[in-house]
Amino acid sequence: MPFARPRILYVTDLAYRARGRRYCDEDIFLTSRLREEFDLALCHPRDAAALLDGFDAVVVRNSGPVREYKAAHDAFRERAAERGTRVYNQLTGRADMLGKQYLLDLTAAGFPVIPTVDRAEDLHLLPVADEYVVKPGLGADSAGLRIVPAAGVRQALGDVGDLLVQPRVAFAYEVSFYFVDQDYQYALHAPHPDRRWQLEPYDATVADLDFARRFIEWNGVDHGIQRVDACRASGGELLLVELEDLNPYLSLDALDEPVRDAFVTALRAALRRLLAT
Repeated sequence: MPFARPRILYVTDLAYRARGRRYCDEDIFLTSRLREEFDLALCHPRDAAALLDGFDAVVVRNSGPVREYKAAHDAFRERAAERGTRVYNQLTGRADMLGKQYLLDLTAAGFPVIPTVDRAEDLHLLPVADEYVVKPGLGADSAGLRIVPAAGVRQALGDVGDLLVQPRVAFAYEVSFYFVDQDYQYALHAPHPDRRWQLEPYDATVADLDFARRFIEWNGVDHGIQRVDACRASGGELLLVELEDLNPYLSLDALDEPVRDAFVTALRAALRRLLAT
């Protein structure tokens, strides 16, 4: 007898601990709402590849930095591609899904992004700054990030490889724009630069959304949740900090109930569209 409702494998690491956030709370909430329409099972990202065959689609959510289980993640991607599994987010993202190479690509293409290089011989291409940010090309949640003085940046980059360098930008605040299947949902900002995850609702302007949509369109993800992180620089312009297209934390606890409900409605509709493909 066929199943009456679509079966979704929801990939998450409920034990993952992140600074300033409780990922597990978000996934407990989301799965409680998705269960109203879909049959769900939760699994750890290390188990996902082995479980694909029993489900109509896979939703990858707060599963922690891929570097912690890279072999398992690679196996999941390979297995999903082999069997044509519907994956949300779809696995064709060009941004954080593949590491930080996109920051270099966007810098070279002239996008409004914090200028980024990965080679000592390219340091002259960056704006002059008193301090620079050095971070791993496959990093997440600020792991491995260092602030170094200008005099030490060449040595910090060294010969290790897979490190990125950016000028340390003075900014008024950080702001994040959240999209479901390229449709804008809401924005949140951190009014205090030293408290990144103390977020408040943000009324995005037309110019703000034009900025964010440039990166959504560049990425070309039709099925998935994306978060565009930016900072408001001293000159008033927005600069991209990160384009999260793998498993973006959504900060749903910072939303009022109507906005949170609207997001759930949008996500359900997005999953229905995915299942219809």
